[in-house]
Amino acid sequence: MTPPPSPSQFTLAITGSTGLIGSAAVRVFEQRGMRVLHLVRRAATASNAIAWNPSAGSIDASKLDGVDAVINLAGANIAQRWTDHAKLAIRDSRINGTTALCRALAELPNKPHVLLSGSAIGIYGAQRSDPVDESSSLGDDFLASVARDWEAATEPASAAGIRVVHLRTGIVLSRSGGMLARLLLPFRLGVGGRLGDGEQWLSWIALADYVEALSFLLTTDSMSGPVNLVAPNPVTNAEFTRALGRVLRRPTVFTVPRVAMSLAFGEMADDTIFADQRVRPRRLLEAGFAFALPTLEAALRAEITRSAH
Repeated sequence: MTPPPSPSQFTLAITGSTGLIGSAAVRVFEQRGMRVLHLVRRAATASNAIAWNPSAGSIDASKLDGVDAVINLAGANIAQRWTDHAKLAIRDSRINGTTALCRALAELPNKPHVLLSGSAIGIYGAQRSDPVDESSSLGDDFLASVARDWEAATEPASAAGIRVVHLRTGIVLSRSGGMLARLLLPFRLGVGGRLGDGEQWLSWIALADYVEALSFLLTTDSMSGPVNLVAPNPVTNAEFTRALGRVLRRPTVFTVPRVAMSLAFGEMADDTIFADQRVRPRRLLEAGFAFALPTLEAALRAEITRSAH
């Protein structure tokens, strides 16, 4: 395999390019001169589009030949009530799509140098208040089992000599979507507050740092396998609540009872909203990655201020 080009000369293919993380990454990478190809679940009419059907496991592999890197972020939204149908969609959208993608990459005459493939800190289990890093044991609940199979689906790419990084992603903070976006209105109205007793740990990362971590992982040849994409300073839900209240200058006196969320969302509430995960980005830190926004209040202020303009 020939040496990878400089980042500004990359041709990058990406799944999930219209999502919260994917759209931010595409914007930054194109600004830096990369050529970005989008894997899309529709007819590929644009010159930079590649058709794929993750559910059916089909992909127009010929257009991937010669790309330098691939980022795989596609997957159904987990923020919904977990019916049997929803669970199947959450699992299949990740595992079937990743399997098809990696089999296609493995068979290319000119393979990419690196694949950054989605995963989640949910792999460690939903209730892990003990400090966790990439060497920690894995969980056995629903999201943990999905993440384990999601990572295992990249095996064809690894076996073909492609450097594979598993992006074990925490809560990504952005005003444009995800948890923070959903919290802004109630907190601005002064009715925000902690969830349950507020003692559960929350492992987060600023969207800007996430995108920079992707760039770092694309170009750091020593990095493969699992990498935790979280900031180095996790907080409890109560600490998060107070920090967001300070940034928005609003009171945070309300409490959302756990039983109410469990009744509304069932298993999803217990394994995501009330997840207790204290995760450390050991491998990123040891590799020399520098977080621009390592503390929560600074990250909240930067994201909310940046998005307001």
